Amino acid sequence: MQAPIQLERGTRRERFAQQLRTFPPVYFSMIMATGVVSIALHLADLRSGGAVLMWLNAALYVIFSALLIARLALAPRGLLEELINFKLAPAFFTIVAGTSVLARELLIIDARSQLATTMLWISLPLWAGLIYSVFTAFTVKTEKPTLAQGIHGGWLLSVVATQAISVLSSLVARSVPSLQQPLLFLALGLWLFGGMLYIWIISLIFYRYTFFPFAPSDLMPPYWINMGAMAISTLAGASLIQSVSLATFLQEIAPFLKGLTLLFWATATWWIPMLLILGFWRHVYKRFALKYDPLYWGAVFPLGMYSVSTRQLCDAFHLSFLLWLPQTFAYIALAAWFAAFVGFLLTTTHGLQNLLRTQAPAQWEGLRRS
Repeated sequence: MQAPIQLERGTRRERFAQQLRTFPPVYFSMIMATGVVSIALHLADLRSGGAVLMWLNAALYVIFSALLIARLALAPRGLLEELINFKLAPAFFTIVAGTSVLARELLIIDARSQLATTMLWISLPLWAGLIYSVFTAFTVKTEKPTLAQGIHGGWLLSVVATQAISVLSSLVARSVPSLQQPLLFLALGLWLFGGMLYIWIISLIFYRYTFFPFAPSDLMPPYWINMGAMAISTLAGASLIQSVSLATFLQEIAPFLKGLTLLFWATATWWIPMLLILGFWRHVYKRFALKYDPLYWGAVFPLGMYSVSTRQLCDAFHLSFLLWLPQTFAYIALAAWFAAFVGFLLTTTHGLQNLLRTQAPAQWEGLRRS
């Protein structure tokens, strides 16, 4: 009996190692979603719920970081291949965005300014390395997909990552007076670049929407980032507006800041009915199956971000008549987060059961084929 038991244990280790080799970076979108929902609850005066999600998010961040580092050690070649893949590479930006959102969450809810500052210094070089390596690889590759095959809403995660660092820089600037001016200038530069990057990418996505055949399977959950990228751009702009008194260069362009921030918010708001209609078309009219996928965290994040950004917009512009909107979306985002988290738990439990039965887990295959 000893030999079969040892063989079974060896097989389990092999299955676990295989899971590590295919751990997708897109799971950091769960960190993004949990962090922003936590902040939305905190701003909606549901502070106990926000604190619980904050500590859960910190634990998930440690776990996912360890899994990603283990994958890098076990299968660096596979990770590099994904980094230059038109469909999979944008998911790497969730690492930057997740780190920045978690840092902001820790600073707002638990006043951990030193930790948030450290995470900002981690996020910056990571963002620079990814933004240039991914887009350089896309540019110089000899074999490229068609526009219809290659472009999708996940590309806008590069915008989200950029604006997430802008938001964090504005917040940290208030806690570190010695770096206040450089950090605010950095936040301004990243905010402007993120807005320009959105224009480039959304033009391609909109063109793909309107002039190419569109199947239900093409409408992946990351298309909600169409709205989420504008929502976090609104948050970054509102943060700069609230920092105008701290920097002369912000005072000189204050009307520009306000106009562009309102443009971003209006665009994010326009996307919400459009995405709901397309979701109805996909799941009700076309009867596309609705089941858990790691990509759905990319739909939870925009809902929470819309709540947080609208609340900050109301504070920056003194729009008290709009305060019902962030409050409502905080509850909507919490419901979406809870549904996705239940799916995550059920899928993870099923994956662990497969592992114990020494069967190959298929948890990530749908993502890799999408």
